[in-house]
Amino acid sequence: MSFLTALALLGGLLAAAPVAAHLLRRRRAKEIELPTASLLAATPPAARRRSALEDRALLAIRVIAVLLLAVLGATPFVSCSRIALARRDGASVAMVFVLDDSLSMTAPDPNGKTRFDRAKQAALDLIDDAEPGDSFAVILGGAEPRVLLAATTDARAAYSAVKEVEPSDRATDLVAAVAIARDMLRGVPQPDRRVVLLSDLADGAPSGPALDAGPDATLWYPVVDLESRPEANCAITATLRRDPQLEVTVKCAGPSTAREIQIVAAADAKSVLVSTPVPEGAEVVSLKLPADAPEDLDARLTPADRIPGDDVAPVAVKPKTVMLGVLVDAAAAKVETGGPPPVEQAFAALEAGTSVRPISSIPEHADELKPYAGLVLDDPPGLTPEERKTVTTWVEGGGLLLLSLGKKASSAPLGAGFGALVPGVIRWSPDAPKGAKPEACGFFGPSADGLADLAPKGRTLMPPEATKDAETLCAFEDGSPLLSRRPLGKGAIYVTTLPFDFETSDFPLRPAFLVLLDSFHQVAQTGGGAKVVEAGGRFHFPGAKTVKGQVSPPGSATSVSLEIQPGTSLRADAPRVGRYLFEVDGVTDSRLALPAEREVDLAPRAIATDARDPSLGGETRKLDASPYVAFGLLALLLLELIVRLLGPTPAPVEERAATPET
Repeated sequence: MSFLTALALLGGLLAAAPVAAHLLRRRRAKEIELPTASLLAATPPAARRRSALEDRALLAIRVIAVLLLAVLGATPFVSCSRIALARRDGASVAMVFVLDDSLSMTAPDPNGKTRFDRAKQAALDLIDDAEPGDSFAVILGGAEPRVLLAATTDARAAYSAVKEVEPSDRATDLVAAVAIARDMLRGVPQPDRRVVLLSDLADGAPSGPALDAGPDATLWYPVVDLESRPEANCAITATLRRDPQLEVTVKCAGPSTAREIQIVAAADAKSVLVSTPVPEGAEVVSLKLPADAPEDLDARLTPADRIPGDDVAPVAVKPKTVMLGVLVDAAAAKVETGGPPPVEQAFAALEAGTSVRPISSIPEHADELKPYAGLVLDDPPGLTPEERKTVTTWVEGGGLLLLSLGKKASSAPLGAGFGALVPGVIRWSPDAPKGAKPEACGFFGPSADGLADLAPKGRTLMPPEATKDAETLCAFEDGSPLLSRRPLGKGAIYVTTLPFDFETSDFPLRPAFLVLLDSFHQVAQTGGGAKVVEAGGRFHFPGAKTVKGQVSPPGSATSVSLEIQPGTSLRADAPRVGRYLFEVDGVTDSRLALPAEREVDLAPRAIATDARDPSLGGETRKLDASPYVAFGLLALLLLELIVRLLGPTPAPVEERAATPET
């Protein structure tokens, strides 16, 4: 508050004037001569004066009027910026809000408001200024982007939808969010089409291509000072407990500062079990836990920096080593440089501690597959009835299968096939799109961009029966699945329509291939669902019948219930960093969500130069309270007249006779 504003508001102290005036109202007592007074000796009359509040209703009206006048006097010195829309020739506007709900948007401003609060208020201001014919849609820009509200001309529905949005700890995916917004604007009747970007632009890719809405729409960045600036920020991105040691991975961006890692009990954040400084330039810090350390621990960085939400994370416990079986035709999947097939080399490169065992054939009995948590079948030439029964029984019991389909799988001999593993008849097509759609391959994260120019020499076409109950994790440009997942009993099956050989494509050389195998390994390691994900990821429960869950953010004593999403398999989103406790078919299952590494870098991504064009609108309007105060004063004047006309008659003044002294 400025000095002039405070000075003007001090005029409100004048509200004491009517009170004083009412208290100081004094009347002289009226003298009355009594007939008997002549018989007594006269004494000087003494009139008593009394002061009291009278006409309380009128007093209240006058006090309020003085306060309103003080507000009116302060109005010229008070300004409140709002986001205003500048229309092109008065035309109606179709706006798709890309509202960034990622972790970096929780950074507080000096006034205590977060970036997300400001972005949300800007969206509400624009909806408030709606005119008939305007349409609105809302997309949340945290990874993976979600359509919160489809295009509608109902401003009240849009306002309510935005009002209820809360920030999350997700990473940022503005590229996919803007692409979805651009698609939603195609074909709308409004001539003015805008993608309204409400974000700090910190998506972890400051050197990426500038964001743009394309030729058919306009990208508008209305809150220009919302843009993030490169600054020091550190985050805990991974934790691993191997008693008595505990490893904490710390990622930093910007100037280095002195930081310390503290390990605390999840149930008592005030009790520090062990701490150590973070050496300059170090990423993995090792600490030795005390012998009596509790099971659930949290790691935190002190002092807190720009984004406090990524300075604390739950501690993950190292899972047991699992064994994976790999069935590959070594001759077909040979590597020119020699060595094992690509699948085995990729697992070795991951250094995940997994025991990979090549197998030459499918065993005859499902019990022989019990030691394996996962099974990889690379383009098998179909399965015999006995093999199908063995693998199907193993998967239904909780096994995880990764099946690649290529030429050999499509030309299986008579009697061989895949049965319940891949229902229907698959066929090989020598024609294939150039590559996959990155925005339709969120499963691969940032590595999805590398699949856009995959250029395979063919692909397997899936029948409708095989895709009916499957979830497409990555799709080609034409929408057909490249990678899908389907539950079967208590287990699940991952199916790729490209084999893992170099003759068909260079998919095994792409980073996305390592992402696939790493995810497969993690899910196999945890018996059907990843135990640790980045905030914004999902927990899957293949084969589960009932799942209940709740999340406890680090340092919080309260838990929040989760919504378990139905579908091809039960799943739960993990929007916040914390410890997730599930009850899966009556069995307790604990899982974790950690801060995303790409949210560490706060450097902003570039956007189209015309996105900041002032002719589109911006923060221009100011709050003017004078009309409202004027109407208030007129209402008070009318109210005073009504009170005077209809109010009770003032009580007569108490009269006292002058009593002579006897």
